[in-house]
Formats: sequence, C-alpha cells, structure tokens
Amino acid sequence: MSFAVKGYQASLPGFCPIEAAVATMAGAGIEERGAVFTRREVVDFILDLVGYTADKPLHEARILEPAVGHGDFLLPTIDRLFEAYAHVPPAKRRGVVDDLGDCLRAVELHPSSLDQTRQFVVAALRDKGLKAKEADALSDQWLVAGDFLLVPLEGEFTHVVGNPPYVRQELIPDALMAEYRRRFQTIYDRADIYIPFIERSLSLLAPGGHLGFICADRWMKNRYGGPLRRLVADKFHLKGYVDMVDTAAFHSDVIAYPAIVVISREKPASTRVAFRPEVDATSLRSLAKEMTARKLGSGASVTEVADVANGTEPWMLETPKQLGLVRRIEADFPTLEEAGCKVGIGVATGADNVFIGPFDELDVEPDRKLPLAMTRDIQSGDVKWRGFGVINPFSDEGSLVPLGKYPKLAAYLEKHGASIKARHVSKKNPASWYRTIDRIYPALTHTPKLLIPDIKGDAHIVYEPGKLYPHHNLYFITASAWNLHALQAVLLSNVTRMFISLYSTKMRGGYLRFQAQYLRRLRLPLWQDVPASLRAKLIAAGESRDKAACNDAAAALYKLTSIEQSTLEETAGANAA
Repeated sequence: MSFAVKGYQASLPGFCPIEAAVATMAGAGIEERGAVFTRREVVDFILDLVGYTADKPLHEARILEPAVGHGDFLLPTIDRLFEAYAHVPPAKRRGVVDDLGDCLRAVELHPSSLDQTRQFVVAALRDKGLKAKEADALSDQWLVAGDFLLVPLEGEFTHVVGNPPYVRQELIPDALMAEYRRRFQTIYDRADIYIPFIERSLSLLAPGGHLGFICADRWMKNRYGGPLRRLVADKFHLKGYVDMVDTAAFHSDVIAYPAIVVISREKPASTRVAFRPEVDATSLRSLAKEMTARKLGSGASVTEVADVANGTEPWMLETPKQLGLVRRIEADFPTLEEAGCKVGIGVATGADNVFIGPFDELDVEPDRKLPLAMTRDIQSGDVKWRGFGVINPFSDEGSLVPLGKYPKLAAYLEKHGASIKARHVSKKNPASWYRTIDRIYPALTHTPKLLIPDIKGDAHIVYEPGKLYPHHNLYFITASAWNLHALQAVLLSNVTRMFISLYSTKMRGGYLRFQAQYLRRLRLPLWQDVPASLRAKLIAAGESRDKAACNDAAAALYKLTSIEQSTLEETAGANAA
C-alpha cells in the first residue's frame, strides 16, 4: 500500500489512518510543517561544534539530517564530506558511490522540498566532477522520503545535525499523534513535535556520537520537556549550549526562543555555554574553537557549568556565580509554601463569554456570582476593578449546586447550553455539564492575596485586599503567617527575578513567565525568624513598591554578601538589556 503522495511507500502496512495522516502532513503548507530555514553561517557553526570537519576521515563517519527541507544543512555537509574525501589516497578508494553511499542520510516528509533538494544535490555532485550516474546513485542513497518519526533507518550515526520542525500537537492528525505517543516516551503533556525528533535522533547515535540541533529552548525548562531532560541526564552528555536569542540565526523571524544544543553519547561531564554570538562566519568559527577546545581558555565568551542535566529538573545554564547564589539560597531557606504561603491560579471556565460578564448584568441569583479580578484590572500596579464577575456553579462544599433550587441560574445556563455543552469538560462528564473547568472556592474571594500575571517583562505583584476572585490568567499567593506587603517586597526584588529568569522560559521581548511551577521554587525564611526591624522594612518597601527599597530589604533578608549583591545587579542589568 502506498501513500497518496507520489514517491512515498508505506512503512506501516495496514495502518491506513496513519498513512493517510502522514500524507496529509506531507501536503501541508510551510507553517503547518513547522519549517524554518537556517543561515549558512549557523549551519557551519553547528557542524564545527559536533566535530564534522574536513580535517577528519568523514568517509568513515555517518551523518543524519532528520528534516532536510531545502538542504540548508545537507549541502554544506556534502561540501565537507568531499573536501575530506579528497585526502583519501586513490589506492584506498573503491569508487565514490561505494565509499560515500552509506555516509549520509537525509529525511524529508514534504515531496516538493525533497524533489528540489535532490536537484540541488545532483547539481552539487556534478560540479564536483561526478558523472550523472554517480550523482543519481548517491542522491538516491542519501535522500529518504518519509516521516522521520516513522521511517525505518538502518544502523547508527556518528553525527546528527539539523533544525527539527516546530509543530503543535493540535495541527497533527489524531491517528498520527497516537502512533507517535506509542513510539516515543518523551511526548508528554503539550510537547511540540521537535521533542520526539530529538528522542529518535539520540536513539540513533553511535557510542561517542554527537547531536547538534538548533531549536526552541522551551523544553529545557518547562513541564513538557521533563521526560526528554531525564533521558539526556540518564544516558547522554549535554556537551554544549549556545543561546541564540535575538540573533539572526534563520532566514525569517521566529516567535520561539532558539538555542543550539550539542548532546553526545558519552559519559556526562560539564557543559560549555555561550550566549548570543554575532552571526558572522568569523565570529562563529572562533567561538566553535573555544567550545570544542581540549581546555577552556580564559576568554569570557564561553563558560563551563557543572551538573546541568539532573533528572527532570530545568536546565540551569547561567553563569556559575548566578547558579552558586541560587543554590546557596535554596540550601539555606525553605520553599515559599513550606514558609506558609500558597500558590494557585485563577478560574478557567472553558466558556468565558458565558460564565464571565459585567457583574450587574449576569442574570443569576446574587449568591451564584462573584466579582472577578482580571489582568486589565491590575495593569496600573493597583487594583482598579472594571466591574466584571464570574458565575459560580459550585456550593461551598465543592459539589455543583442543584439547578432546581436556582431557577435564574438554570434559565441562564440553558439559554447558553449549546456553548457550554460543546466544551471538552462537559462532554467528558455530561451529568456535570454546567461546571467550570476549575472548581471555584468562594472563600478565596474574601482572602487577601497577591495577584501576578503570567507573562511580564518584570515582576508585577499587586496586593488585592480580599474583594475579588482571580481569573485564570492570574496567579495568586496567599499567606497564613507572612505579611503580604512584606512578601510583595520580596517578590518585587532582584532575588525573585533571578530565580524566575533561571527557572522559567523566556518569551518574545525578554518577558518571563511567572507561573506557579516557578513561583513555588522561591525560598523564604519563616516569618517568625524575621527580626521585627526587618519586618517593618519589608512591609514599607512592599507598600511603596519602591524597587531599590525592595532590593535592600531582600538583601538583608537573604543575608547577601557584597559579591552576591553584585551578581544580582549584573543579572538584573543583563535581563534588562
């Protein structure tokens, strides 16, 4: 059975839904395929980092490119292979096809891209003096049509390089996604498709082999990257990392923050790290020499970080001074929640246009609606309620209220029944069709709290005295012992920003994500252990929201040395830049 796309042969006989799904993806547009094309200077840099250089016997190596696209990686690879092959004595050659046919494999799903790349390859080989028959034979052996995550590939590879596709799960047909999940252990939560690309590529590495990819850096810190980070920590060496944020690494702009990662199938050791290099051939060639040198020189462009890969923990790739400060604070103080604070997120309804509206216009019983705090209500740094509310279908005990006892609520919900019942949460449990995605706890409305938007360029911590319920794009912190204004000062300080910047993923514009998973990593002394004079200083700083006062109070709280304070200032300056 063959795919509906010319040139594709079924690798899964009898799996018609999967074959049809692959054919659909093969015919998708460039955005749906997640194709982004890499500049030549960056390609050469990655080839240098993995050691695929013409001064080595590359005819004895095997290199894999799992998403060939238009040949951005493939053509420079061929140039290096032939440059190295020129040094092989004629007496030791069997013939170019026999010698080089097994040296390279390049996989591509999209038929027209593969056809175009084949033409480029044949032309490049003819320019190197090969006969048409030889050029055709090599291109036929090297180029593989199919889905890299499914297509059979024989043997192991000494090198794997490329720019794997960045595709969200919802763009992949269900049958194909299910097959991916069956095959790859690292597809977790909302993992994008480059995650199993990395897993399969690592599985194909020969002992001592090197993988060099440029891709989004989110998996290195966020939740869905946990299983892949564990795989790297358990079986590989995270050899190199280069932050490519705000560099001209691609031929087009990208939303995700890119990074180059070099992972080797060898005993774990320290990781060499560089940040935001100039994208020109000379600078990158020099940086590659530093990154791959036997011993690290005294230059400031490359640092070494130990113990980066540690189970599912986020990768901490910043300078040793920053890491040392964070580790010291983590060792000296309990977590935020151990210190008596609680981190949570506001309510997600699944149908905001139904459950949320102007408070006075929500035509339900008075005890079935709550005033709602939304991001726009706290933009100024103070709470300025715009008058919206959320419908609460839950009793104080946590069960859904019987609609028979609330005729106005029942009428309102039935009026919007089609929208409410179309939600996944309603289909999953039809008997509870009118619930919000998250349970609502009315007592939270009347609890003083700190409100924190998810994505901000800087910490945006707003005190809410206990009048509003938070919306789902707001995180909140309540405290049983800590004074909230004192806590506000700590959260506004450079100490907190350093923690968040090290643990969280960055977004376009340098924004950080102040998510619950990162906020819970913050450290605090117990309130009872804070001297009275320092308590007063923290409270005053939080009430004023004066950044310098917050930093001074936090420095005293964490007993920062002058060197540690300088590290914080350097970090804050780098993040601001």
